[in-house]
Amino acid sequence: MQTSIFRVVATAGLSLCFTLAFAQQKLPVTQFTAGIYVIQAEVAKTETQREIGLMNRKVMGANEGMMFIFDRPSGYCMWMKNTLLPLSVAFLDNDGVILNIEEMLPQTETNHCAVKPARYALEMNAEWFKHKNIKPGIKIDTLKQ
Repeated sequence: MQTSIFRVVATAGLSLCFTLAFAQQKLPVTQFTAGIYVIQAEVAKTETQREIGLMNRKVMGANEGMMFIFDRPSGYCMWMKNTLLPLSVAFLDNDGVILNIEEMLPQTETNHCAVKPARYALEMNAEWFKHKNIKPGIKIDTLKQ
């Protein structure tokens, strides 16, 4: 019995260490544009990359973000569990057109969802879209992944 408990605890501990290490690792960066603004966004394509997202990050540059690429358009939602930075998320359709933008508070589990089927979600620092006057209907370019 004690050996089984030890294995479970050891396995859980290794899994947590791997997740925390992965969460601190930067993903490949792609350049996107929103109107006249250039965005340097890490690209999260896999399920694991999308699940971890920007968790445990303490800083993010002014025009940096994360682009989540989903396999197919659907009603995706984002939340802020273990995310330390306040963020804005823009949900984009299959063509890269912004459907809606949501403001998200750090370390909350409130769902922020696309208003229509989305293929992409772009997370930026809080109010980034508002400060740049980027609104629903504007296209984010270079979505050729």
